[in-house]
Amino acid sequence: MSKNVLITGTSTGVGYEASLLFAQAGYKVYATMRNLDKAKNLREVIKSSNLPIEIIELDVTKTATIEHAVNKIIAQDGKIDILINNAGAGFAKTLEQATEDEIRWVTEVNYLGTVFCTQAVLPHMRESKSGRIINVTSVGGLVGQPFNELYCGAKFAVEGFTEGLASYVGPNFNIQFTAVEPGGIRTEFMNSAIDKTSVNGQFAEGEYQPIFEKYMAGTQERLSKSDIPLYQTGKEVAAVILEVAQQENPPLRIRTSTWAEQFCALKTQADPDGTKLVNTIASNLL
Repeated sequence: MSKNVLITGTSTGVGYEASLLFAQAGYKVYATMRNLDKAKNLREVIKSSNLPIEIIELDVTKTATIEHAVNKIIAQDGKIDILINNAGAGFAKTLEQATEDEIRWVTEVNYLGTVFCTQAVLPHMRESKSGRIINVTSVGGLVGQPFNELYCGAKFAVEGFTEGLASYVGPNFNIQFTAVEPGGIRTEFMNSAIDKTSVNGQFAEGEYQPIFEKYMAGTQERLSKSDIPLYQTGKEVAAVILEVAQQENPPLRIRTSTWAEQFCALKTQADPDGTKLVNTIASNLL
């Protein structure tokens, strides 16, 4: 019997590529997205390649759509073997510049969506005593970065959420948790971040503007001198997600590129994949 995988945020980018890779690897894929009008490309590939992918509407900021999607899958197949919390959105703007609505939005999309999708799927995995939950976070979930404090804050929350669940749900119910941490990705994610968060093409204003310009100039200089590529394709990141899903003993966390590994080295060198710490916590506290 093939395994079922539920993937959020599949209209473009990593989620789109992961849907194709998992289906090609023999999984039954439930590809979900907020706006089904954006499903045209995926539908065409499904039809031309006869892939086992079903597209379902799911908006991670609306719990009713999450519950509806999960209930539909359980009614059809009776199980969800893997949940990939991929949906997210970039956000680059100073805290002072951000509106209350924007702060709530970036938190809902990047953190609470993961929480509510996991909450909906977890009872079914717990009942079957098996499952995998893979949360796509970011190097921004380990390292805070200028002009990304709100995005990083949400991704830090996903990291703590993942680690907390892994410390007791994992060993007691045979459910495995992994945080996948990409660096830069060449997808619509970046374009969406620019469209959503810039104000007249700027991510900062007032006294922050010269700091932002200095930051960007330094970033460009470092990129030009680096022999390690910063940006990955969505397919390259999706390949890491598939690899994690197929491992018997997956890591608690994994970076998806050499650049991401080096960027986070000071935070991760004592316990690169997080397994040592979470196992220690589980053994000492339970």
